[in-house]
Amino acid sequence: MSPSAGTASDLPPITADDVALVVRLAVGVLREAPAEGWGSKAGSLEWDCWETVEHLANDLFYYAVQLGPQTPPLDTHVPFALNQKRPEAPTVFFYAEREAGPAGLLQVLEASGALLVAMVRTTPPEVRAHHAAGASGPEGFAALGLQEMLVHMHDVAEGFGLDWTPPAALCSRVLARLFREAPDDTDPWPTLLWATGRGELPGRPRLTTWRSDSTPRS
Repeated sequence: MSPSAGTASDLPPITADDVALVVRLAVGVLREAPAEGWGSKAGSLEWDCWETVEHLANDLFYYAVQLGPQTPPLDTHVPFALNQKRPEAPTVFFYAEREAGPAGLLQVLEASGALLVAMVRTTPPEVRAHHAAGASGPEGFAALGLQEMLVHMHDVAEGFGLDWTPPAALCSRVLARLFREAPDDTDPWPTLLWATGRGELPGRPRLTTWRSDSTPRS
């Protein structure tokens, strides 16, 4: 039987090591991606696979820099300028050099992941910083980074036709930390996909809107 999602009170906190693990697993899968597939649509998204991985790198960077100021803002994000190449594209802080190819893009993803890992490891747990899903501390930003990596890698893997099945225990902890209303008696990975609008569960239709909650847990 697959492990259940569990509850926040009986699962260990999410750590920098978890972020490092997921980035490493994702890069390992993406290194097997066919070179001609980066312009393919990423799952159900309007973005292609390159844009989605670029978005992932931006997410990890964004979560890291929110924790950077001596007094992080609580009403809005640290004001790096945002850009968008086309109306349907993700809004990002930076782009990877296309000339560097997929290998360069993966270096950008790894570097952004390393920034988040470092900030989660070194930021005092009582620090709070802004996020639209709720002001949070380093553990919450680590959880948000995992959520983005896990579900957007699902999108990218669909676009390439690759397998992406992350560790069930890790999915359980993301669910318990960010989706307190999600069922805890179902397989964690399909449940996380359901909670983020990417699948169905028995008796539970696919969600058309969803929202994570990154506020600290007691």
